[in-house]
This record gives sequence, C-alpha cells and structure tokens, in this order.
Amino acid sequence: MTETLDSLLASRESQRREVVNVDEPMIKLVIFRLGERCFAFPGEVIREVLPGDEPVYFVPGMPSTIEGVINVRGDIESVILLQRVLQLSAATEPASGPRASILLGQGQQMHSGLRVDRLLDVVDVPQSLVQPPPDSLPEHLRECVTGLLSYQQLAITLLDLDQVFAIWERGTS
Repeated sequence: MTETLDSLLASRESQRREVVNVDEPMIKLVIFRLGERCFAFPGEVIREVLPGDEPVYFVPGMPSTIEGVINVRGDIESVILLQRVLQLSAATEPASGPRASILLGQGQQMHSGLRVDRLLDVVDVPQSLVQPPPDSLPEHLRECVTGLLSYQQLAITLLDLDQVFAIWERGTS
C-alpha cells in the first residue's frame, strides 16, 4: 500500500506543471455620471475630487462651456461644464449640491475643474475589461472616447482628458 501511495505521489509530482503567476494590468478609473450616461477618466489625470457645492464664481464674458472659477487653496481654477463640451443633452442649470462633484483634471497642456452630475466610484479594474470604442459612436465623441467597459451593470465610456480639453479649446476659438 505504501509503495502504491509513493508511486502515485511520485507520478503526480512528475506531472505537476509550474504555475505561473501573471498579474493582469490594472487601470484606476474615476467613474461619474453626466445625465443618464456614465463616463470615466483614468485616475492618473484626476488630481482631486471636490464637492459639488463648492462655490463657483461667475466671470462675465466666458464661453457657455465655462461655469465660472473656483478657489482651490489659493489657486484659481476654471470649471468646465463637461456635459456641454461633450454635446450631451444638458439640464438648464449645472448640477450642484451634495451629489454633484468637480473633478480637477490635469492634462498634458491644460488643467481645469470639470463639473459632473455625480461621482459614482474610484476603482481599479483589469485593463482587459476595456473594449475598443464602436464605430457607431457619434462623430463628436469619437476623438475623445478611448474605450467602453461594463462595471456593476453600468455601461461606462472611457474618456481621454487631453482630447476633451482639445475639443473644449476648439469650441472656444
């Protein structure tokens, strides 16, 4: 009996394959809602999330895509109305209050606050969950959408912050 057990263990040991531990690349996402749609920016481009009831000061003569400016520890930051930049059906008034947020975004050439209706989550997800954007995207979103994914039964559209800023700049010139 001992010989059989020893031979079985030896046989298993010889058939044992080395297990390779492969860590799947993860991506940090800041997920938010604009109207009825969900979007996300990569976490590395969002410096900070401010509450939506932060006082925003109107500046005369600014484009309609600018809500105003805010004071962030002595630094003045503009607040872009992301919903208008992305040409989504917008409410008449910018979202504010306890559920709304301002994301402080830092792109390669520009930085600004971005008004969103509601911050949903900040999460790490496997990069393999991000699918390429479909060809059926509206023309005005094609250049700033880098991918789509499903998270907690929500369809999330992943945005490129630098491209969003480029769209904003073209719209103001």
